[in-house]
Amino acid sequence: MNKHFSKSSICPVCFHHCALHEGQRGLCKARENKDGRIVSASYGQITSLALDPIEKKPLYHFHPGQPILSVGSYGCNLSCAFCQNHSISQESDAPTRFLAPEELVRIAIETAEEHGNIGIAFTYNEPLIQYEYILDCAKYAKETDLAIVLVTNGTAEAEILSTLLPFVDAMNIDVKGFSKEIYQRLGGDFASVQRTVEMACQKCHVEITSLIVPGLNDDPEEMRREARWLSSLDPAIPLHITRCFPHYKMPHLRPTDIGL
Repeated sequence: MNKHFSKSSICPVCFHHCALHEGQRGLCKARENKDGRIVSASYGQITSLALDPIEKKPLYHFHPGQPILSVGSYGCNLSCAFCQNHSISQESDAPTRFLAPEELVRIAIETAEEHGNIGIAFTYNEPLIQYEYILDCAKYAKETDLAIVLVTNGTAEAEILSTLLPFVDAMNIDVKGFSKEIYQRLGGDFASVQRTVEMACQKCHVEITSLIVPGLNDDPEEMRREARWLSSLDPAIPLHITRCFPHYKMPHLRPTDIGL
């Protein structure tokens, strides 16, 4: 990790670059200033642990039909009003269990032996905000045949991604809309996500998910622009179009019209 960043009061992980005072947490609720250093407050703090079908990530062209150990923590650097996992992604006080990296990998190995688990998927909340934990887990995992998967909103700086990508086997990146304006409404940064997709495509297996939210990103022409852009990067990139249902701060949202 870059020592200059580690001693700074400015968080390096994403475009927000939260300036944090001692003891203060960032917008993501999972990083804090501790003794003048920006650290992961959520390091190893696990809210969710389950053996999922790989298709649930969703990854349909990466070891299809196989299970993967899925792990989540808390916090997110976006603020989507329709969040499906808001009880952990938008909170910092969810019940947690600490798992050291070597312990998580041990569990993954055991589930591989017993259930055919192929690796570890960091998912449920935004994994990149605790990239240090992922990196430490991945280093242990790479001593075995375990795969490392990230399910992410893609909002991270290039240096963070460059540190992680050599250890990552597959990513599902959530592209929440294909415009700067949509990301501004979600507290995000479109350019960051585009860069993440571009970098990931060069290093690992990538699939894209776009949740279609009525009134936000359901313009068919916008979807076509997204598809054309992805095709320009790699015509083989799978694009998962998923349906949104009322949730979190949008309880009166109508479900996405499947005839769209």
